[in-house]
Amino acid sequence: MPALDGEILQPGDKPDPAEENSVRKGFWATFGKAAGRIPFAEDVVAAYYCAFDPQTPSRVKAILIAALAYFVFPLDTIPDMLALVGFSDDIAILTVAISSIRTHITEAHRDAARAAIKRMGEGKSPLQAR
Repeated sequence: MPALDGEILQPGDKPDPAEENSVRKGFWATFGKAAGRIPFAEDVVAAYYCAFDPQTPSRVKAILIAALAYFVFPLDTIPDMLALVGFSDDIAILTVAISSIRTHITEAHRDAARAAIKRMGEGKSPLQAR
């Protein structure tokens, strides 16, 4: 189960490939269900783009992938299907992760996040070409 388990990440640490794959496969569906309950939705999507940016340091990617994998994984500490509180643990983990790497989220990541959220609001795929 993906989780932030208190391990200390070293500068060369890399994201877990299985978690990375889970995030790639499940992020947009999970985000679509939770977006209205996440007060910092744009930051979460910007973190997604930062996590998959080749210019992002491996350690930062590892932190973001772990947090995003926890968000995507349906059976976490507080199951996401529970009304009102289901995403509260996910939000807490994402808040800590994003706060710890905030300087690595670039304006390009934020622009991509805004564009993806706009496309979703228009009923389009967030992954369509701009």
